[in-house]
Amino acid sequence: MQLPKPGTVEIAPSILSADFAKLGDEIAEVEAAGVNMVHLDVMDGHFVPNLTIGPAIIGKIRPHSKLFFDSHLMISEPGKYIEAFADAGVDNITFHIEVVDEPEKMVERIRDLGCCVGITLNPETPVSAIEKVAPLCDMVLVMTIHPGFGGQKLMPEIARKIIEIRRIVGPDIRIEVDGGIDPKTTPIVVSYGADTLVAGTAVFGRPDRAAAIEALREAAR
Repeated sequence: MQLPKPGTVEIAPSILSADFAKLGDEIAEVEAAGVNMVHLDVMDGHFVPNLTIGPAIIGKIRPHSKLFFDSHLMISEPGKYIEAFADAGVDNITFHIEVVDEPEKMVERIRDLGCCVGITLNPETPVSAIEKVAPLCDMVLVMTIHPGFGGQKLMPEIARKIIEIRRIVGPDIRIEVDGGIDPKTTPIVVSYGADTLVAGTAVFGRPDRAAAIEALREAAR
């Protein structure tokens, strides 16, 4: 499955904020609300101070959803596990520039597995770190919080990285933003050039998920 073509703003609900006791139902609910993708936060307790899901869980939910599975590997050694995530059914694998010595080769490996590729950088990492590899990817993920936990507030000065990244990659590569996305912050990041918005508590923290998604779409417009 391919990423939606650039030119439209996509909402990517993050299951980090979902109820894991009924994860299938949670994903089905946002799928029914018309989103095209869902964001899968993968954390190893080492690169970031939290533990979440791995290939086994993803493989269990894959047969129950037709959504684009956008996986964000917040792990120290992504190269050891990309095959397992591809086999589990993810459609995109995003890895961190901070933990890969030869990112161009990682892009090739992921593409060879039939997946789309994303590159991401932590708030303290300069855009220059991804300048060469970003144009080779399908998506660039800008972390506007310190990764590890949901419910944090967007860091406005970090969000401005989006402007520089859009200049580097042009209009044909998606720019995703993760951290503190809600109806108030959405117009800011969209104005900077983001077109893929990861929203956790702004969606799964609301009782009416369809209304929450529509509020984000309206804010993006």
